[in-house]
Amino acid sequence: MKPSRDIATLLELMSALRTPGSGCPWDLEQTFATIAPYTIEEAYEVADAIARADLDDLRDELGDLLLQVVFHAQMAQERGAFAFGDVVEAITAKLVRRHPHVFGDARTLPVEAVNALWDQIKAEERAERASKQPASAPDRPGVLDGVSSGLPALTRALKLQAKASRVGFDWNDPLAVLAKIREEADEIEAAISAGERDRVAGEVGDLMFAVVNLARHVDADPDQALRATNLKFERRFAAIEAALAAKGKSPKDATLAEMDALWDAAKVAEQAQAER
Repeated sequence: MKPSRDIATLLELMSALRTPGSGCPWDLEQTFATIAPYTIEEAYEVADAIARADLDDLRDELGDLLLQVVFHAQMAQERGAFAFGDVVEAITAKLVRRHPHVFGDARTLPVEAVNALWDQIKAEERAERASKQPASAPDRPGVLDGVSSGLPALTRALKLQAKASRVGFDWNDPLAVLAKIREEADEIEAAISAGERDRVAGEVGDLMFAVVNLARHVDADPDQALRATNLKFERRFAAIEAALAAKGKSPKDATLAEMDALWDAAKVAEQAQAER
């Protein structure tokens, strides 16, 4: 059967899976809360396919992510809250509203002005949402409002710092951030030396927050930077395993000094390859 390119077919399939009596028992048991972890996982798998430049896999992973949207929309429709069409309508309206330089009167703006306009529109949207909140809600939204607590920690740290920066709470020099990283590292060392194990985790968190800040100041995405380092670690450790296997050994049979030497050799080999 030729695959359907019609979103309606996917919506109908999801509805059938959620139909009591004839649907899938697993799908019928799910809630927004139980599906949310899968939604996050699928988004990461999309990012992984992009990092690997695997467009065939990206197609499949985007389909998996789309299914998550359809699943959530189906559950919302069952509650009478909204349907998939409302999701499409909302994002369409948002795109038009946030791009007056494309679809409205604010044409031919430079990038800086476009960014400022984007922030202004988002602020107006937040103010409108706040006006619809119950009377018991805070009267004035905070600077850091709107940063989801469900975001991965690195991403959330980056967004919190960016918001604080817009009101002037920021360093102007990356070297000042680097000095803060050294300060945080010293505090970790002091906590370890003092045997204050309970304090170490908090100090490590401070160090990681400062590292995210440095990444932001040098225009590096901390999550992508860490992903790249993870891949590098995997690649070099695989080289260690291969070198040991050639000697009839495994990592557990080798000394740390031996593995360190093989790590350095893998690093040199990579650098030589990059220079070719």
